[in-house]
Amino acid sequence: MEVLFERVAGLDIGKASLSVCVRTPGPGGRRSSQTRTFKSTTRALQVMRDWLLAEGVTIAAMESTSTYWKGAFYCLEEVLEVWLLNAAHMKAVPGRKTDVKDAEWIAQLLEHGLLRPSFVPPPDIRRLRMLTRYRVQLMGDRTREATRLEGMLEDASIKLSVVASSLTTVSARAMLAALIDGERDARVLAELAKGKMRAKIPELTEALIGHFDAGHAELTRSILGRLDAVEADLADLDAVIATACRPWAHQIQLLQTIPGVGEKVAQVILAETGGDMSRFPSAAHLAAWAGVAPAVYESAGKRSPTGARHGNKWLTTMLVEAAAATARMKGVNYLSAQHARLTARRGTGRAQVAVAHSILVSACWMLTRDEPFQELGADWLARRNERRTLAGWSPSSNAWGTPWSSTPPPDRTGEELEDGLRPPRADARPQHPYSRVCDVS
Repeated sequence: MEVLFERVAGLDIGKASLSVCVRTPGPGGRRSSQTRTFKSTTRALQVMRDWLLAEGVTIAAMESTSTYWKGAFYCLEEVLEVWLLNAAHMKAVPGRKTDVKDAEWIAQLLEHGLLRPSFVPPPDIRRLRMLTRYRVQLMGDRTREATRLEGMLEDASIKLSVVASSLTTVSARAMLAALIDGERDARVLAELAKGKMRAKIPELTEALIGHFDAGHAELTRSILGRLDAVEADLADLDAVIATACRPWAHQIQLLQTIPGVGEKVAQVILAETGGDMSRFPSAAHLAAWAGVAPAVYESAGKRSPTGARHGNKWLTTMLVEAAAATARMKGVNYLSAQHARLTARRGTGRAQVAVAHSILVSACWMLTRDEPFQELGADWLARRNERRTLAGWSPSSNAWGTPWSSTPPPDRTGEELEDGLRPPRADARPQHPYSRVCDVS
């Protein structure tokens, strides 16, 4: 097999140590292998880097083993080309012998060009990604503490969460503070309600009758203290992330023109994709990498859906949250109309993934073209179907024209309609300005 890279290195990463195999040209046209083991400390990695440079290695590859790969990758990326590999891709390559070590097998596949690297963003994006992911984890901590608080109140037969929208609102926190201080009169506690909650004082009075004792008070004080600490950490982290995102302020502003995408979602999209869409061959590749593209299993000419692919969970989670936000807009734009239309036929879960796919594809083209979101309107699908009817499209023939006629209608592609839209071509259906996959029929 042809050798594409003359001097390569394969790294088998572990927590405490790593094995490195270097393959270089040997005597008689053969390939020579050297394998050494190094500790994973910084000084040992620098010794390993010097050895690779002395051997003339130009490219190295390693598996993405947990987070242990980061030290070796960051040490080598400054001096040579480094590939981070997906273990599933390596297992799919046939021909491995049982007596071949992992590092040597990686080096052999690399020198023949049988591997493909995973996406690793540049250092500044990696730092931003670390901040945004930590914020998601803190938000998860906040949710878990609120769930513990609700469970503790249920143990005391306090049904405050039934009446209040959240246990962290101003009114709910005032009532909980009074309970901790020893107040047990439900009417007095209900009178602490503020704003719109005062209209629910009778319901609050009934909900606050229970057996809240000193043990519950201690747990409530502890949980509320952790909630306050998490809220303070989130406020500080938001300020740090806002400062780190200043070099990409323009891209974040563009992304926020998409319905349902706020500042936090825009920051996550930028941190997870890097903002440079040229790294992905197409918008479809980006959607598949993120995990919002539908996976299809085909066998014997028959296709069957298998759900969404596994991808970037951090990005997918925020995209689905943005899609859920469009559902609350009640058909005022294209994405909310798409969500409502798909929910009626396929359910909320599939609708949110489909809208998340549309948001990501739109973001890809927006960042590529450096332009804001183009709103099509909630009635775009109805107008598209009307244009199909006017052009003579028939579902039974799946073509432009009647099933019994082979004469196509005149081509009016160059004409302009009153609303600025072009009529469909005779050989293709109208499509979304960003991608054909935005409309999930």
